[in-house]
Amino acid sequence: MTLVHEVRQDNGTATVRLEGRIDREALSTLDAAYAAAAAGAPSVLVLDFTAVDYINSTGIALIVGLLGKARSQGRSMRALGLSEHYRHIFEITRLSDFIEIVPTP
Repeated sequence: MTLVHEVRQDNGTATVRLEGRIDREALSTLDAAYAAAAAGAPSVLVLDFTAVDYINSTGIALIVGLLGKARSQGRSMRALGLSEHYRHIFEITRLSDFIEIVPTP
C-alpha cells in the first residue's frame, strides 16, 4: 500500500496522519506532508502512525530527515500511534531521544 497523508492544524500543532507503508517509495509523500504541515507555522509536529503497517530502515531514515528539518526550523516532533514493535525500534535507534512518543489514547 502506498503511503497517504492527511494534515490537521490546531492551535500551533500540526498533526500528520499517515496511512500505509513508510519505505523508499514514501519520500515524496512525506515531503508533501511536511510542507503542508509547515504551512501553518506550527511549533509542534505530530506524526500519527496509527494506520502505518510497515516501516523499513529506509523509512526510519526518512523520518530522521523530517526530524532534522523540523529541528532546524525550531519545531518539536511527537510520534503517536506507534505499535509496540515500532516503539521498540524508535527506542533502540534512539529516535525516541529526539521525538516524544505519545501514548495512544
